[in-house]
Amino acid sequence: MIYINELNLTNKRVFIRCDFNVPIDDEGNIMDDKRIRETLPTINYCIDSKTKVILASHMDRPKGKKDPRYSLVNVSKRLSRLLNKEVKFVDSCVGDEAKKAVESMNYGDCLLLENLRFQEGEEKDDIEFAKELKELFDVYINDAFGVSHRKHTSVYTLPKICELKAAGFLLKKEITYFSRILDNPVRPLIAVLGGAKVSSKIEAVYNLTDKVDKIIIGGAMVFTFFKALGLPIGNSLVENDYLETARDIYKKAQDKKIKMYFPVDFVVSEKIDEKSVTKIVPYQEIPDGYMGLDIGPASCKMFEEVMHDCGSIVWNGPMGVYEIDRFSRGTREMARIVGASYALSVAGGGDTADAIARAHETDNITYISTGGGASLELLEGKKLPGIEALEV
Repeated sequence: MIYINELNLTNKRVFIRCDFNVPIDDEGNIMDDKRIRETLPTINYCIDSKTKVILASHMDRPKGKKDPRYSLVNVSKRLSRLLNKEVKFVDSCVGDEAKKAVESMNYGDCLLLENLRFQEGEEKDDIEFAKELKELFDVYINDAFGVSHRKHTSVYTLPKICELKAAGFLLKKEITYFSRILDNPVRPLIAVLGGAKVSSKIEAVYNLTDKVDKIIIGGAMVFTFFKALGLPIGNSLVENDYLETARDIYKKAQDKKIKMYFPVDFVVSEKIDEKSVTKIVPYQEIPDGYMGLDIGPASCKMFEEVMHDCGSIVWNGPMGVYEIDRFSRGTREMARIVGASYALSVAGGGDTADAIARAHETDNITYISTGGGASLELLEGKKLPGIEALEV
């Protein structure tokens, strides 16, 4: 694969596919600009190379129709402040209006196109929409890791018809860290997997059992394993359709001598509520009518001991209902343990990144991925379509 710094960009029109799908409030104000900031090195590199910088992104899911709630106009304003430079905005991403906006640019200028998903063709493999976008630029750069697992036009179809194309610095960073974890890790390598459902992480767990030395399972997904192994789960969330799958995963880990660790105690309650009464109970004693909503203190101590000598950590998924304070301590403690480790640590998934931020451990994790679904597919051992398209 070619990276952006390997191309001569001077006096060229450079199209950068970014991921500016940032959280916004009801008034359209940006609540977290991390994804915007992560793309700044690529944008600044293109500005310094005296190019016409054409930025493109999606926002939410307007389903091919123009919706002012999902306009990128506020992103252009935030970018202008972050770059200390005007980022012009055009109310379209293709057609005469977009062409005129590009033509009027000077080299070193920056332009943000309107939401790509306002066009019906964006969420398809649409060659005609790709050709329309191609008219605007000379060089294609993908810096949108968060959507590189999608076969969408601007990520997959468009680069395939471009002669000059490369990965941006953010995409390069994502590829580099996941490669270090999955292809050539410092051992022992430990995977920490949480979240609500086994079904969303089946392929990742199967793939990781061929790569890791230890696996920690937390979150509600652990109760599918517990029920499959004949342990009491009370009213805890369980996926009955995946009991056999859980048994297969457990057996595969045993056969490969991969150590799989489950929580030994839980914070339980009768309902998911900030004011609900909670108990801390051993894993064998979850009462009828109660559900496990967080890992307990003994589990945290055990996991810290399990992880004390690891060389690499990959983490995807919280340990409990971390959004509610009384069920957040296990996830916060896991963030502290990972953050305090001397291991190379890579975290993926939106909930995981949010939980780490709430625990004030962001600066202590080696790398936090900008992509949830994309990072999970890498853990599953899949090749991302957006990356494949750059290699054609």
